[in-house]
Amino acid sequence: MGIRERKERERERRRQQIMVAAKRVFAEKGFNKATMEDIAKEAELSPGTLYLYFKNKDELYASLSLRILQYLLMRLEHVNRTTSEPSQNRIQALKDAMYDVYEFDPLILINMFHLQSSDALKNLTPNLLNEIQNLSRSSLEAMAKLFESGVKEGVFIDKRPLAIADITWAMFSGVVLWETSKKLIGNNDNDIRNTLEMAFEILARGITK
Repeated sequence: MGIRERKERERERRRQQIMVAAKRVFAEKGFNKATMEDIAKEAELSPGTLYLYFKNKDELYASLSLRILQYLLMRLEHVNRTTSEPSQNRIQALKDAMYDVYEFDPLILINMFHLQSSDALKNLTPNLLNEIQNLSRSSLEAMAKLFESGVKEGVFIDKRPLAIADITWAMFSGVVLWETSKKLIGNNDNDIRNTLEMAFEILARGITK
């Protein structure tokens, strides 16, 4: 292994060390209260070292969110690739995939929703922002492909598949955020799985001819 390869490997190892520490701090303190100094302390590094890898807290958190987006795209492509059931049944497969994405890392997913709806995206480097945009676009296109199949089969209403995908993503994020918010207002009657089951059932009825 050459010197350059060793340096790259060490840089990636240090980067992962910071991200693991950041996830622990975000889980304990929440995104808003956590500081780069907290993360540096958890990672046993100087704050200055963190800024060599991430220019700010938003970029660090966005980097964590990439794993969620990558997993989302993988699950959606898997549904499109392996599901040969009628289109109505593919909605159930889509619901299962979305719930898997939630279970993959609920904390990071929830804060990713907040991140994407805030001005924080303006604080990201162009490369990171481009990666997030590409993964998000690819995921929506993969979801739209599922609906497009149903439209071509004459099972779903003839509406733009990408618009249906947008609505589905908005529904999913809304359910996750609301069920999480209910805990903050003292309502413990929350069951994301059952709520998503109902939401996708209503979606299927709405788009099925």
